[in-house]
Amino acid sequence: MKRERIISPEVADPVEEKTFLSLRPTVLDEYIGQKNLVEKMQLSIAAARKRDEPHEHMLFYGPPGLGKTTLAYILAKEMGANIVSTSGPTLTRSGDLMGILTNLKHGDVLFIDEIHRLNPVVEEFIYPALEDFRVEFLIDKGAFSRVINMPLKQFTMIGATTRAGLLSAPLRDRFGIYHHIDFYEVEDLKEVALRSAGLLKVEIDEEGAEVIGRRSRGTPRIANRLLRRVRDYCEIKGDGTINAEVARKALDMEGIDHIGLDKLDRDYLKIIIDYYNGGPVGLETIATTLNEESDTLVDMVEPFLLKIGLIQRTRQGRIATDAAYTHLKIKKGGRSNPQESLF
Repeated sequence: MKRERIISPEVADPVEEKTFLSLRPTVLDEYIGQKNLVEKMQLSIAAARKRDEPHEHMLFYGPPGLGKTTLAYILAKEMGANIVSTSGPTLTRSGDLMGILTNLKHGDVLFIDEIHRLNPVVEEFIYPALEDFRVEFLIDKGAFSRVINMPLKQFTMIGATTRAGLLSAPLRDRFGIYHHIDFYEVEDLKEVALRSAGLLKVEIDEEGAEVIGRRSRGTPRIANRLLRRVRDYCEIKGDGTINAEVARKALDMEGIDHIGLDKLDRDYLKIIIDYYNGGPVGLETIATTLNEESDTLVDMVEPFLLKIGLIQRTRQGRIATDAAYTHLKIKKGGRSNPQESLF
């Protein structure tokens, strides 16, 4: 059974998605964080506009919730182009993509999220579209079969993936520009919380925004979700203004500690420490012990734990670092509090 996590970087439901859409920046000047990436995009957009031609195909890769979709929409707006959005899993047949490609106008942007999950047949179909702006399709069968080439209008493809390593080399090589989106710094997340609070008409001070930023796991989407949860707490148990004390109490109630770990993160670490003496231990073993899908751990738990140095991934398996023992207040060679259930 899938756990509901307030700190999941995925969108929970359509209502939340609608709220997040209203909080997204629409131009690069409004975008917070990723300064190097933003500067590169400003340059490539300005160059394409000066040449009066569509932008190069671009690939964004990095953990979920960091702004890949937002940047795709910003690029389309900065280029004055329409954007068509789809995702890899929904494109199961070449015909699904054929209709989209033939309806694109000159300069339009096609955004494919989770592009690493494209069907191989669809992926091969897209190669000539990316290289030569044409599609090839077969009509008739046997001796009467022939290949028809259909020209396309020049367009920009933007792909987004959380697992760049799963992209095939031929597909990856057809993107002209690659941008890695990394976890955000606390200061940037603080600015995200302040900006979103302004849009939501929520009173918040600098210290309250910083508490939210520190517990947001380097992810703007999580910062916006925590802000909404703290707002609810503040309206019922506070005076309507979010400060550091209110933010800490609200997030403590949600089980999110001062560095952004929740119960699943702590259980993951305790499994390695208590059951397997700190590791190394295989991912599948941890997943089975936790009764979780291994993909959930790889996508939702491990990236942040690796980023802040609480675990290491080795050929032999996962290892809890000294920092993990320190964070959980466990002596090396010891066990966690037996009174606190892992499950």
